[in-house]
Amino acid sequence: MPIDNELYDHLSATWWDEEEALGILRTWFNPVRFSYFQRILTGVSQLDPHGLTLLDVGCGGGLLSEEFARLGCQVAGLDPSEASLAIAREHARQEGLKIAYQAGVGEQLPFADASFDIVICCDVLEHVNDLERVLKEIARVLKPGGYFFYDTINRTFFAWFADIQVAQVWKITRFMPPNLHDWRKFIKPRELLHCLQNCQLSNREMRGISPRANPLRSFVLFLQHKQGKITLSTMGKRIDFHESKDLVGSYMGYAIK
Repeated sequence: MPIDNELYDHLSATWWDEEEALGILRTWFNPVRFSYFQRILTGVSQLDPHGLTLLDVGCGGGLLSEEFARLGCQVAGLDPSEASLAIAREHARQEGLKIAYQAGVGEQLPFADASFDIVICCDVLEHVNDLERVLKEIARVLKPGGYFFYDTINRTFFAWFADIQVAQVWKITRFMPPNLHDWRKFIKPRELLHCLQNCQLSNREMRGISPRANPLRSFVLFLQHKQGKITLSTMGKRIDFHESKDLVGSYMGYAIK
């Protein structure tokens, strides 16, 4: 089934609801990936984030934009969904955060060359139609020596089973929209590395985002949620995603221009 990227308009009001599908990006995955990105930025690279310019490509409701804004970055968020941007602007206003949100697509970023110290692109690369074009645009707007942080999903049997069949297709377990992901658009690490190299982005590391719960335990948790025995947020806490060496499912990393 082809991806329906317009669902982000339909579900825009749920970005900050931890019991809705889009909200799990904040409660399940942000603690892992933002912790990793922050460690690379302030620990490994020993950079002071205050005042660094950052672009969030495919920012949605602003889940990661706000995390970096709280670090002190000057954040711009870009997304094709006007409805999601409206939610992002209102939530940032409520939180007292100054974030410049605007509409646009990754294939044609509306910014000048070398505009940003950091570009992040999460939950996006597996949705685009032209991966290399998006990465070339990201490289173009990055300053020399700038950092590119990303995450995406590996095209493996595990990802097909967990992210497509269990999460989207099977009636007894599904909780995600049926046309959120297309397994054929998932990206193998070697494919991403090849594209990054073609775009003058030097990849430095890839790390997995993996569940601590074993596959059987995770499947039981999916069933319990579908049966109404546990909430979506509780299911995520019990699956307990963490940073790992295993790239078989979701993975994240960074590259430098």
